Amino acid sequence: MRRIVLVAMGMVLFIVVNVHAYDDGDFQVWNTEVEEIQLKKDLKLAFEQEFRWGDNASELYYQHYDAGLFYSLNKHWSVGAGYRHILNKSKGKFLVENQPYATLTFASQFAGFKYDDRSRFEYNHFDYKDDTGTYRNKLTVKAPWKFTKFEIQPYVSDEIFILIDDGQRLNKNRASAGLIINITKNFKGDIYYMLQSSKSTHWTKANILGTKFKLSF
Repeated sequence: MRRIVLVAMGMVLFIVVNVHAYDDGDFQVWNTEVEEIQLKKDLKLAFEQEFRWGDNASELYYQHYDAGLFYSLNKHWSVGAGYRHILNKSKGKFLVENQPYATLTFASQFAGFKYDDRSRFEYNHFDYKDDTGTYRNKLTVKAPWKFTKFEIQPYVSDEIFILIDDGQRLNKNRASAGLIINITKNFKGDIYYMLQSSKSTHWTKANILGTKFKLSF
């Protein structure tokens, strides 16, 4: 619970303090589209594609295509596994990453706030450099309030990335605040602002305006 409170407080400061961060980091636009198919009561198949534009949103530099299977063990726990095909642009050429992954998610609520804590384990396979592994942990907190007939619901999230190669080190963090919109019964939208901090040789920031659309069958 302490982490939930810290994330919520941090996001308030993050929204207020980082207004001027646009002058420091690159402005990017991300768009994600998800299709979910309910195979059984507790089993679903999900397809996802995402596109990212960088250099002040002027250049498409990243895209991925994802297929995963997810199963709810009970009210609180769910597991999943899938594969992501990534194309990441470097020096004018798209390079390929093959990424099988597994997830474990705990979901619950406190004082009306719904939260889920997702652990994700990735194997990062490359043709042009050594393979690595990544552990990701994402905490999302949804507010109990919904507005208008579209049931607009605010949320905050924070995700850490730990690179696993010769050692283990934190090399990325994503702090987000957004709104979930129920456009129709089976079609949801999500608009968010994300501050991404990532480290190669030194830490750099990117300011991201993102949209996500999910269609459920």
